[in-house]
Amino acid sequence: MYEESSEAIVEKLVANAHLLPNLRALSLGHVDRDWCEISWIRLSAVTPLLTAFPNLERLELRGSDGLALVPMRHESLRVLRVESGGLQSSFVRSVAACDLPALEHLELWLGVENYGGTTSVADLAPILAGDRLPALRHLGLQDSEIQDEIAAAVASAPVVARLDVLDLSMGTLTDAGAEALLGGQPLSHLKVLDLHHNYLSDAMADRVEKALPGVDVKLHDRLSPGDDRLYVAVSE
Repeated sequence: MYEESSEAIVEKLVANAHLLPNLRALSLGHVDRDWCEISWIRLSAVTPLLTAFPNLERLELRGSDGLALVPMRHESLRVLRVESGGLQSSFVRSVAACDLPALEHLELWLGVENYGGTTSVADLAPILAGDRLPALRHLGLQDSEIQDEIAAAVASAPVVARLDVLDLSMGTLTDAGAEALLGGQPLSHLKVLDLHHNYLSDAMADRVEKALPGVDVKLHDRLSPGDDRLYVAVSE
């Protein structure tokens, strides 16, 4: 899939959609890392899939090169996961502009600019508002080199009040981002706050855990900056 995009696969699935009326889950681009780095995986527009399969409940995508989406409404989709080393702002804005009334789980690996990750906090604003995602319970905005900025935006985001799981893991979260979270709206209603792969100090990690005694706070894989450089978990 790194030599050719997923376009031909998508076209074949769409052409045969009448043979798969009960398709509920679809995964695209899941090539093992031993064969292909995530940044090499070439995808294509996924709007035809969502249009052709109105009963689809789960869509998982791995890779971002060529990935595109036209804003639309889909009544059945419950889970949307996008694993990427760099997710383009245009795709994120399109996701944010979709009406997804059944979506419960949204997970976006935002990645880094060197691998196409151009998403800004402004691009995430409609997602954080939550108006088009009334059923959302799990939000993952992960693997970002602007994780502190995202944490600061999440701290006052309306969508957070209805979440069970907030996942800001895999990125470059530092004490500044954690401080913003603690200083924002209450998070005690969460079942899980996932901050693993972070750059928190011992003191801040302790503060976060003590501030949320009833929440499963995941803080493993804590790292120390090397030469003042911070790294996300997945990029290339």
